[in-house]
Amino acid sequence: MSAGLRGARGVTHYEPGRTHDGYTLFAPMYGRNVWLIDMWGTIVHRWPTENLPGNYGELLDNGNLLFAGRRTPAIPELAGNGGELVEYDWAGEVVWQYRDPYLSHCFEPLANGNVLVNKWRRVPAEIARRVAGGQPGTERNGEMYGEAVQEIDRAGNVVWEWLTFEHLDPGIDAIGPMHPRDRWTNLNALHEMPDGRLLMSFRFTNTIVIVDRASGNIDWRWGPGQIAGQHDPTWLEGGNVLVFDNGAHRTHTTIDYSRVIEVDPATGEIVWEYKENPVYDFSSFICSGAQRLANGNTLICECTKGRLFEVTRDGDVVWEFVSPFYYEHPIFGTNNMVFRCMRYDADDPRFAGAPLDPADNADFNAMMPRPFVRSPNSARPLGTSYAAGTILRGGH
Repeated sequence: MSAGLRGARGVTHYEPGRTHDGYTLFAPMYGRNVWLIDMWGTIVHRWPTENLPGNYGELLDNGNLLFAGRRTPAIPELAGNGGELVEYDWAGEVVWQYRDPYLSHCFEPLANGNVLVNKWRRVPAEIARRVAGGQPGTERNGEMYGEAVQEIDRAGNVVWEWLTFEHLDPGIDAIGPMHPRDRWTNLNALHEMPDGRLLMSFRFTNTIVIVDRASGNIDWRWGPGQIAGQHDPTWLEGGNVLVFDNGAHRTHTTIDYSRVIEVDPATGEIVWEYKENPVYDFSSFICSGAQRLANGNTLICECTKGRLFEVTRDGDVVWEFVSPFYYEHPIFGTNNMVFRCMRYDADDPRFAGAPLDPADNADFNAMMPRPFVRSPNSARPLGTSYAAGTILRGGH
């Protein structure tokens, strides 16, 4: 897959004083670099990777990058395959690595140094035949796959495991009617809650669940009829759940559109929602994510447009970055897709002593557009001395 800066956009909108400033981490889905940018879109650090993302990376508490790579998956036709986890230091050196060809595409680093991962596992035939929904006859060679959620230690040992098909209900947890039956759930997110329980997202059943690790029981399930093909649920400090609702094959409408919602698990009520007007202007049928920031704003990744943007509680867009890194793909064509992004405070301890120097990526930065600084009293861009240029406008 070839790459290029095609239709470069970079930061197209920035309102200093209304944003939660910091550094944003993202990995183009078909590129071999993980990028860290400041609020002006200046690249302050880059991690070259051996393999394509499978599908994202995040910074560990020690400042290193934990990256899921796409490496020779055992079942290549199943979307979201990974194959490896790699920990890189700031110099780009590999300090830890874990490989399994059945690794899927989400992970969660734990406070004890271990990592939660999910892997493909064949659903026993006697269970698979009872799973409701999906397109008839679309199993993979007559088989259906579920997942094993595992905790692995630094030596690669599995110290805990939870199998989706041992705890889901074949009738209640039905596959959506437009999805194939090669996968029961397509688990796409794992998050550990403050009380140790796990928050998970099942794309094919349009369901978010909370799992008690000790008993394995599902304490809460929510979603069918409310969300469709969702990604990246996260537990908020006040006890609500934030989730990117992709809207693929949404029920009760012929219009596919995306939104970000906040739901109260106690009542199932949606207490906050972000969508655009017209609603189809904001739409990503796959991947994507959302992060609640410390100032109450929400950072959103709209995958299929390579668009990262920050909105206020009232829905005002106060920062927008469109990835200028485009790649050719045999199915998607020329694209700048980004699976997920993360914003980190500029004074985060992870950055202590880190080499955040735009000069190290001067060639890339020279090609990046320069946004217009709206206020003459605005602070200088984090980590950069570049002059501001003209803002690019005209859609997303």
